[in-house]
Amino acid sequence: MSVSFGTAELMSVAATLGWASGLRLYAVLFLTGLAGRYAGIGLPEGLHWLMHPLVLGASGLMLLVEFLADKIPGLDSFWDMVSTLVRVPAGAALAAAVFGGDEAGWAAAAAVLGGSLAATAHAAKSATRAAVNASPEPFSNWGLSLAGDALVPSMLWLVWRDPVLAAVALGVLTLAMLLLLWRLAWHLRALAARLRRALSGAASDPVSPP
Repeated sequence: MSVSFGTAELMSVAATLGWASGLRLYAVLFLTGLAGRYAGIGLPEGLHWLMHPLVLGASGLMLLVEFLADKIPGLDSFWDMVSTLVRVPAGAALAAAVFGGDEAGWAAAAAVLGGSLAATAHAAKSATRAAVNASPEPFSNWGLSLAGDALVPSMLWLVWRDPVLAAVALGVLTLAMLLLLWRLAWHLRALAARLRRALSGAASDPVSPP
């Protein structure tokens, strides 16, 4: 399927690639390259490198590694921490590559948008998984991981089929993630306040004589 998008549609593609990179970077690299090489998706010129067999092989291997690491409580949070150095700049770079080097202004805007959305998605994912890891049962962790495995390909498919609808869906998902981060921050502040009160009360209790 060959596509010809205008600037608004390309910005939707850039935003979606950036956001999805914050959740599953290697899935974005592999599936986008695979779609361009074998599914007839007309990728923007700046993304043609994703279709190279070596890139597909490397991104496919890392996709498998990330898939397995994301299913193990504790290891998933460590993987997220390490991936902080990769997901956000990669999301910005992919978003900018949608416009290539011929439209520097739009490419720069896309990089800012893609990097910001990647950071939001990565922060929401990392914070949620860290909170869920406090639970001794693994099923909620696996459920969240599988949801991410399904959500990223779904958004990539949608943005090539209907970039306007993808932009709407992306706006809803981003808002939900921001609300989730706000809620988690509120719980952390409440927990810290209770801890300070407990420590303050313990320090003020008189010491009983022996």
